Amino acid sequence: MIAPKPIIDVWRRFDDFPMETLTKAWYFNKAEGNKQRHVPLMKEHHEQFGITGNCFDLALWLLDVFKREGIEAYPIGHDLHTEDAHVAVVVKDESGKRYLCDLGDQWLNPVLIDSECEDYSNELLDGYFPAARVQVLPQHHYLKVIYHRPNEKWSEQVYDTRAVVMEEFLSAAEHSQNVMNKAPLLECRIPYKKEIAHWEFYNWESVVSTTEGLHLQSKVDGVEEWATKIHEVSGYDREFLIEALEIYKKRGLVERG
Repeated sequence: MIAPKPIIDVWRRFDDFPMETLTKAWYFNKAEGNKQRHVPLMKEHHEQFGITGNCFDLALWLLDVFKREGIEAYPIGHDLHTEDAHVAVVVKDESGKRYLCDLGDQWLNPVLIDSECEDYSNELLDGYFPAARVQVLPQHHYLKVIYHRPNEKWSEQVYDTRAVVMEEFLSAAEHSQNVMNKAPLLECRIPYKKEIAHWEFYNWESVVSTTEGLHLQSKVDGVEEWATKIHEVSGYDREFLIEALEIYKKRGLVERG
């Protein structure tokens, strides 16, 4: 079920890339015109502040690298032009086998999604998603993924694996960058004992998901304290974090009022 080396080599370049909405809020008032950044600008911001972006940013960046390496890939997504939009990438190897690449949900590895292939398995798989074993179940143009978590908990997600036309994808991306989230979000993969765990900061709380279960971390008070904590986990520039978090703090005060 694992992708071949050329695909993995590209994927590994994004191992330390969080998915977050902080950059969206930070860039919103700075941009004149389109809010969706092009890849060269994303790279520039990454070099300056260590930042990445939301699922649209990550998908565009991944597609760009695959293209530069001569590897065929295309965007997929669901609920485009809504607040529930989520996008990812499907990549093909030299033989035409397709693999799901979802940086937005912080997968650990791409996974084979063609059930007719000899290598395909519908068994529980380790090493593809933080703190969960996954089942990959293709159904016509759709892909159901079942996440089996500790304590017999489970959840599922359905992907539409048909390609989204790039014009439509970019239009949906622009819509997403113009929809401001009510609470700040950052997800990243972190080392934990002998595994890679999932660390999430959302709505001024943080939690670590591991194969042992969920670990709610001690609350942090104030924007500067949160900026320090997120910096320690993600490597993001602390001053950038303070600026982005202040935007969310002010939005929260307005909404509560």
